[in-house]
Amino acid sequence: MKISTRRWWPAAALAAATAGVLATVVPAGANAAPAAQTTKASGESTGLGPLSGLLPRDHLTLESALQINLSNETARLPLYPGIAYKGTSHEEKVWYVLLDASDAGAADDLGVNYAPKLANIAIGDPAAVQTVTLENPTPKANPFGPAVLDFAGAPDFSPTRIAVPGPNGFPLAEFQPGAVAGPGYSPFIKIAGSDTVYDAPIVATGDGPFDVTTHTDTGDRVLGVHIAGPSKPGQFAESWVDMLFVKGFDAGQPIVYISTDAGQPLTAVLERATYVPALNDVSFNGGDDFLGSARERLFGFVNGQTGVDNPNAQGFQHLALDGMVGKDASLSDPAFINALRNGGDLLNVFGDFPTLTDPRHSKAYSPLWDAQLGLWTPKAIKEGLDTRQIDENQVFNLAATRPDLLTGVDPATGQPEPYGSVGVDIDCAVLGYINQPPTANLADPAPNSQFPPR
Repeated sequence: MKISTRRWWPAAALAAATAGVLATVVPAGANAAPAAQTTKASGESTGLGPLSGLLPRDHLTLESALQINLSNETARLPLYPGIAYKGTSHEEKVWYVLLDASDAGAADDLGVNYAPKLANIAIGDPAAVQTVTLENPTPKANPFGPAVLDFAGAPDFSPTRIAVPGPNGFPLAEFQPGAVAGPGYSPFIKIAGSDTVYDAPIVATGDGPFDVTTHTDTGDRVLGVHIAGPSKPGQFAESWVDMLFVKGFDAGQPIVYISTDAGQPLTAVLERATYVPALNDVSFNGGDDFLGSARERLFGFVNGQTGVDNPNAQGFQHLALDGMVGKDASLSDPAFINALRNGGDLLNVFGDFPTLTDPRHSKAYSPLWDAQLGLWTPKAIKEGLDTRQIDENQVFNLAATRPDLLTGVDPATGQPEPYGSVGVDIDCAVLGYINQPPTANLADPAPNSQFPPR
């Protein structure tokens, strides 16, 4: 499935592909800071916090995470066994991670994020949740440890991921997802007999050894896999996976999260995620905080500033020009790791977050993010007002009160349109915060800019 983006996508592909986005893109380097000559030990000057060492455990929202390594941009997560397509000619061993749960008790017990909105994820889109079965091993076969899950489907990790920057970085000249959902696959599961929905993406297939450089049997963010041997008496030998995390912001604070799946091909490429078509119709576009919604808002910027170590760099153009978007993710490529470590990510702004003080916002968190994409106007760029955004309310206030600076974008044309959802959704579970916990937004909402009224 090779998809060209030399100009704009056909209408049918556009709704699926995020943002064909930029007739108004600024020429490369027009708003970029000069490249730094050395790699810094800390990202404080660019608002990213420490760039090395392990994130303190009390900074984790995903308590089951074994470690968050800021030096190499990885999250080490427990890895669990499963079987996909059991009893068929396509049966295969799979390995998955657990990130979120719709039930508070299950989330606490498993050390994952509590995301009650996941209970709504199959509304109008039953394929967005796959029903799995839980095997029941004998005590001798499993004295202590996880039981095998039988999955209806699995990703195909064999395609080659393609991301060729265009003349200005973004739009990409050419792209192809590196992982595509097989029949019956969704990262969101419920066990037959239970109503709890879990975010449990499959990240590797087979018995190993695993390809963690070109990712022919692993997700495009998988940088290391350890499969434990048999547990010793009274002990538990834990399997784990190292995954490339993503940096962003929430309520003014730098955060880290993990991107695993997306409902559109281009989104999957940019996020190094599995393309899962079933997620495209999850309840529902533009539906954050309304009845039946499984989504939460995420704020991205198409034509933000670029430049290595530029404290205002952010967005699609920045990722394409400064984040080595076309490279395979690999720990054997320190230049790639350092590009992201020093801020080459999209640096999206998240909405609700588990640490926010008001339960109205902390419990509205969902790992499925509904993208609202911003387009800086020529006026904003000319006057240097296209600065990095780090807070949801500040973005909304700009969109509500200063359309002369920030607008939405029409994915079909790349032209400005009213700000709001663009039909892009991404499975991005939060991992933790880098400096201080996000507790409250940096600004009050402008009148009538949000609903329910704040």
